[in-house]
Amino acid sequence: MRTPWVKVTSRQFHSGPRLENAQQNNRMALSTVRLCSRHRSPGLQVFGYATQHGSSRAQESSSSSGPVFQYVGQHRSPTHKVFVWGFSFTGALGIPSFVVPDSGRKKPRKYQLTPYRLETAEKISSAACGYGFTLLASSTKDVSKVWGMGLNKDSQLGFQRTQHSRNHSYHYVLESSPVALPLKEPLQTRVVQVACGRAHSLILTDREGVFSLGNNAYGQCGRRIVPDEVYSDSHVIHRIEGFSDRVVQVCCGQDHSLFLTESGKVFACGWSADGQTGLGHHNISSTPVEVGGDLSGVEVQQVSTYGDCSLAVSRDGQLFGWGNSEYRQLSSVTESTQMNSPRHLPLTGCGTVVQAACGGTQVAVLNEKGEVFVWGYGILGKGPNLSESSTPELIPPTLFGRSEFSPSAPVSKIRCGLSHFAAVTEGGELFVWGKNVRGCLGIGKKDDQFFPWRVTVPGQVVDVACGVDHMVALVKSIL
Repeated sequence: MRTPWVKVTSRQFHSGPRLENAQQNNRMALSTVRLCSRHRSPGLQVFGYATQHGSSRAQESSSSSGPVFQYVGQHRSPTHKVFVWGFSFTGALGIPSFVVPDSGRKKPRKYQLTPYRLETAEKISSAACGYGFTLLASSTKDVSKVWGMGLNKDSQLGFQRTQHSRNHSYHYVLESSPVALPLKEPLQTRVVQVACGRAHSLILTDREGVFSLGNNAYGQCGRRIVPDEVYSDSHVIHRIEGFSDRVVQVCCGQDHSLFLTESGKVFACGWSADGQTGLGHHNISSTPVEVGGDLSGVEVQQVSTYGDCSLAVSRDGQLFGWGNSEYRQLSSVTESTQMNSPRHLPLTGCGTVVQAACGGTQVAVLNEKGEVFVWGYGILGKGPNLSESSTPELIPPTLFGRSEFSPSAPVSKIRCGLSHFAAVTEGGELFVWGKNVRGCLGIGKKDDQFFPWRVTVPGQVVDVACGVDHMVALVKSIL
C-alpha cells in the first residue's frame, strides 16, 4: 500500500506560501487582510443560497396556504451564477463574513459544505482554484475583467493595495477584488481563461497574449528568475513572449506552466525536477520552450496538469503523458517514477479520448461516448476496495445517472483537483468523488466519497474548477 501523497522536494521558496500557512488564519494580522466593504468590487458580491433572510426570490418563498408556482416565459434568457464551497479561512471563497463574522453571524464558518452563491454582476466565463486562492474572469470588454480572492502572499492575485499604505498589498483577500492587467487596449481585449498553480497565476487574453503573476522562483511565470526576489507586495504582471503562434489554453501545475497554441503545439516552463515540463531534462526553465518527445509533429487539442504530472490529448484522440509517475500514472510506458519527455500512453479499451484530467496522484480520461476512465492512486471512484490501478478503470455510466429512463447521460467535462475528481454531464449535472479535504466536495458532509455523488446546485452546471480544498461552479439557470 502506498502512503498518501506528500510532496517532499528540495524546493525553497524565496517568498512562497506553504499550504499549512494558509490554514493558520488565527494568526492573520488585520493589516494584511482585505475585508473592508469599501474595497468591495462593484461587479461581485456575496449572496447566500438557500437562506431566506429577506430574499424576494419566488422559488425560496413559502406559504402556509399551499405551494407557490413560478412560471418562466418561453423566451426568458438564462442567468449565470457562481457557486463556491470548501475551506473558507484563506478567503478563497470570497465570503468575508465566514472568516470575520459580521453582525449577523456569531462565529466564523471554517467549512462551507454545500454550494454557496457568489453573486456576480458580470457573466463569469472562466474560474480557477489555486492553493488557497481563486481567480474569476469575464469575457467582458469592461476595464475590470479578472477578480481574485484568497491567499495573496506571493501577489498571485496582483497588488491589492491596503487601506494604510500604497506600498503594501493585502496577504489575504477575503472578498473578490479586481486584478488590474497592464493591457494596451483594455476596452477591446477580452480574457479567455484563467489558471492557478500553487503560488502563481496565468491569464489568457484574446488579443494580447498571456499574462503571469505571482511566485517565479522556478521560472513558472515565464520570465527571468531574479535571485532573492520578494514576491509579496509585488506589482509585477508579466506578458509572456516566445510562442510560435497564438495561445488558446493555459494550465498550471504546482510550480510549472503549460501553454497550448492554435496550431496544436505545447510549450512549457518552470520547475521540472520530476520532468513535468516535458523538455527532456530535470532543470528549471524560465522561458517557454516547445515540448517535443512523442509530441513532435502531433497536433494537441488539450493539456492538463495540477500536481507534477502532465497530460496532453491529441486531436485524433490519443493520450500523451510526462512528469511524475510515483503513483503509476504513467506506468503503461515506464517503470520509472519520473519521465522528462512526453510518451504516447497506449489505452486499451478506452476508445477515442476527448479530455484528460490530472491531479496529484490520479488521472481521468473522457472518451467520445461520454465514458470516464480512471487510474493512479487514491479514491478513484469505484468504491473503497480500489485505491490503486496502473490501467484505466471504467466508472459505470449508471453512477452518472444513466438508466433505462435516461439511456443517454454522457459526461461532457472532467476536472481534477489535487485529490478529488469532478464530472459534468451534458444535462448540466455535477458529480464529485475523492478525498473530501476540508469539505471541498460540496456534498454536505466531511466524509470522503468513494463513488460519484451528485452535488445539488440550482441550475445547469456549465463548468467547474477544482482546487486543493475548495471548488467553484459556473451555473446557468432560467429561474
